[in-house]
Amino acid sequence: MNFQNILIEKQDKTSIITINRPDSLNALNGSTIKELSNALDLLENDADCRVIIITGSGQKSFVAGADIKEFSDFGQHEAEELARNGQNILFDRIENLKKPVIAAVNGFALGGGLELAMACHIRYASENAKLGLPEVTLGLIPGYGGTQRLPKLVGKGLANEIIFSAKMISAERAKEIRLVNEVFSFEELLPKTKELATIISRNSPQGITKAIAAVNASDNNGFELEIKSFGELFDTNDKKEGVSAFLEKRKPNF
Repeated sequence: MNFQNILIEKQDKTSIITINRPDSLNALNGSTIKELSNALDLLENDADCRVIIITGSGQKSFVAGADIKEFSDFGQHEAEELARNGQNILFDRIENLKKPVIAAVNGFALGGGLELAMACHIRYASENAKLGLPEVTLGLIPGYGGTQRLPKLVGKGLANEIIFSAKMISAERAKEIRLVNEVFSFEELLPKTKELATIISRNSPQGITKAIAAVNASDNNGFELEIKSFGELFDTNDKKEGVSAFLEKRKPNF
């Protein structure tokens, strides 16, 4: 599959998707969203891929936002379709993917860029990262899940402050409020993200898939799903290998 706006690199069991539109600070346009969606389809069905990392090209920007030129003259119906389509094929898709997706946030993560990072299961950031949702300065609100995912990550009060003020926050502040997990120098960001991906890739793929679904259900009384998934895993090869390895005092081979 040929891509114009993204690059895919495979290292061991980790696949790295790099959004590569440096001239526009990696802004998300329709074709880039579609390419990201197609890449996820490809990697989700790739047995050699256990973990996916999403990052942006260069030091300046992860994703500086949506490409405003594309929707500047839209009306209500077109705008609703834009948001719904983006959620369906990319943002919700990432959150519910069967494989872990880690955002390596380098530089600006604004608007749709921050929404993309928030849809990922884990977020690491570089020290120069700046994060924010500036949509209200355009007379809009976040349209790719920002008003829903941000309160779940940082709480309603802080989410309101970030959305209403439209101000950018630093990587360290983002870590303080648990918007990102860890902060590293730019040079360390990708190696540290790959290191985490390698650790994750050694664990049970079936178990991780069930864990993603259970964690995502936690806002809707996910205890029953957790119980059901826990039971279902007892009939899997991954569980048999994991328990056997523990009892035999060796590392499991998933």
